[in-house]
Amino acid sequence: MDPLFAPPTEPWQRVSPKLATMRILEAAALAVLAATAAIVLAWLSPLPGWLGSVGLVTAVLGGALGSVLLVRNARSWGYAERAEDIYVTQGVMFRRLAVVPYGRMQFVDVTAGPVARLFGVAEVHLHTANPDTNLRIPGLVHDEAIRLRDRLTALGESSAAGL
Repeated sequence: MDPLFAPPTEPWQRVSPKLATMRILEAAALAVLAATAAIVLAWLSPLPGWLGSVGLVTAVLGGALGSVLLVRNARSWGYAERAEDIYVTQGVMFRRLAVVPYGRMQFVDVTAGPVARLFGVAEVHLHTANPDTNLRIPGLVHDEAIRLRDRLTALGESSAAGL
């Protein structure tokens, strides 16, 4: 791993592999919708029939490429909890490393949409006063999301108490 994006002492905690599976399912659903739209438009359109085939192939290739990119992105997420702050990293082509001191956190919330609940994962949001440093960690299994929420809340309260 690039030392620029490595936490000084703690190993990275990775998100659940279910996030990648969920993203593949979402890309596949979008590709099916696009392919269906291409077929219907080709059937209803007075244009040549081969245009429908081009649309269908484009939808399938776009879904396949999207799946690969979404899986790589899902695997790039990680976090490291330290004594005074939390590191969150993401990205494949454009990497991002954010460090948020516990004392700067205002609140922590957990969200899970219907598809995420189906896969048993949730997303933890860390909110600070500066909207540029608001962080999210997607793809955490429910127990880990609850544990992280409770730990970050407790550490944030104890760190802010000294201010």
